[in-house]
Amino acid sequence: MNNILLSTAYLPPVEYFALLLSENAVIEREERYQKQSYRNRTVIMNGNGPLNLIIPTVHDGRMGVVKDVRIEYTTPWQRAHWRSIESAYNNTPYYLYYKDALKPFYEQEYERIFDFNLELINTLLKLLRIDKEVAVTDRFTPYTGKDTRLLIQPKQAKKTDYPFRLKTPYYQVFEDKFGFTPNLSVIDLLFNEGPQAVNYLRHLQQQFENE
Repeated sequence: MNNILLSTAYLPPVEYFALLLSENAVIEREERYQKQSYRNRTVIMNGNGPLNLIIPTVHDGRMGVVKDVRIEYTTPWQRAHWRSIESAYNNTPYYLYYKDALKPFYEQEYERIFDFNLELINTLLKLLRIDKEVAVTDRFTPYTGKDTRLLIQPKQAKKTDYPFRLKTPYYQVFEDKFGFTPNLSVIDLLFNEGPQAVNYLRHLQQQFENE
């Protein structure tokens, strides 16, 4: 079976994590960095609707390999992101159970976004009680027509034919106000569903594999 190639991602969306559960899932380390993607952004839900959180990166005039892209710290984005997460999920059933494991990522500075994302993903896997060693690429594999690295993108998720749209809703704290909102960061699932989140992800993994 061919590898499922995933781009690096900041607090990845739920569908990304469902695919990451596959034994043949690999995170791409050698591709060229792409702006306006989940590589440096995530989408959470607060009382005003979906909110984009974007990690600023150092611009050196060219698009480098993603493993070498550095994080910009001239603006206090860590403090702003954590305040947004806290405001959005403070009233969810499981926020208090998981916040202490995530908060250090908004206090410690990481030089490169790939390293930051990978360590954050590994922490999320532990919180979800998923025993998995994340594999990364050692060489670039050219893109294909239905490449997961290109499909799991913010703009793609808005299309009606997005292949990884969530068909089964889970509990969301703002559902009464906005209805169920799919394709948010996996922390939305974690804070709202807690220990049941892994069951939802495994169900979603089977759904994707059968389609």
